[in-house]
Amino acid sequence: MAFTRKAAIGLLRRAHNQKRLGHAYLISGPAGSGKREVAAELASTVNGTDAGDVFSSKAREIFVAEPESKSRRILIEQIRELEHGLQMRASDGRRKVAIIAEADRLQPQAANAFLKTLEEPPRNSLLLLLSALPEALPDTIVSRCISIPLAANGEQIEMPERAELIDLLGQTARENKWSVQQAYRVAQGMQSLLGEIREQIKAQTAEALKTEEARYRNSTDGAWLDDREDYYKALTESLYIQRRAALVEVLLEFWSDVLRASSKVARRDLIAAKKETAALAERFTAPEVLRRIQRLEELRDHLGRNIQEALAFEAAFLQVFGS
Repeated sequence: MAFTRKAAIGLLRRAHNQKRLGHAYLISGPAGSGKREVAAELASTVNGTDAGDVFSSKAREIFVAEPESKSRRILIEQIRELEHGLQMRASDGRRKVAIIAEADRLQPQAANAFLKTLEEPPRNSLLLLLSALPEALPDTIVSRCISIPLAANGEQIEMPERAELIDLLGQTARENKWSVQQAYRVAQGMQSLLGEIREQIKAQTAEALKTEEARYRNSTDGAWLDDREDYYKALTESLYIQRRAALVEVLLEFWSDVLRASSKVARRDLIAAKKETAALAERFTAPEVLRRIQRLEELRDHLGRNIQEALAFEAAFLQVFGS
């Protein structure tokens, strides 16, 4: 269940804003997946240092350890220096951050030393481990970190529901007459898609939790498993909100294409619906299209305020897809 770079950053920022950020994260993924970028953005969020300076000498209260010796290993001396920095008092409003790049290159002695820091993290600190080969890390370290796996090349993962929604919009556009009943049918189609998404995410996170339980049950206490259950519940909701937001963006792209067609602008976001958006441009005036776009923007805002989901979609779709 890999994240895109953008999705991972969004997930971590939301956790920070909701005061649910963990004390240690393992950010993993192949070369080019954006591990350092995600770490830099998170460090910037909690520490205030510009993301571009996180891995430079300009960073304040950010401590980085990465392979430097001829053997390309991270030495125990580097970990001790990092731990010393974490024990120092943080400036007001800042959180101390330790980043171990290529964490799978930790010497055994260095790994054992860092394990103690993971078990008893210094106050007001955040620990980030980056690795392209997390399987090489000791289980005792992995089990104490929240895993953030990244997709190859930080690529955008195409969601199947996107194509399904575009197809639903195309069918709607081809209807000769729109009505209240038609608007409700579109809303029901949207809710059906969202229900499938939620169940899919629940199944994925349940499987991930089951795997962790099987792997670490004998090496960790019950409190850790309770924490992981809470983490996966929060992750389920966060991933669902992310994918729901992506579908709302499809709605906005669709009607933006209608507006472009109305204004004789060649660009289209949804090439697959080019014919349908052009037909709607002939059917509605530019002000009518703009009102629909505005209503969808209001829907996006309302969903961000935890308004009852089904009601929010029905109310919006009555104005967007009604007569």
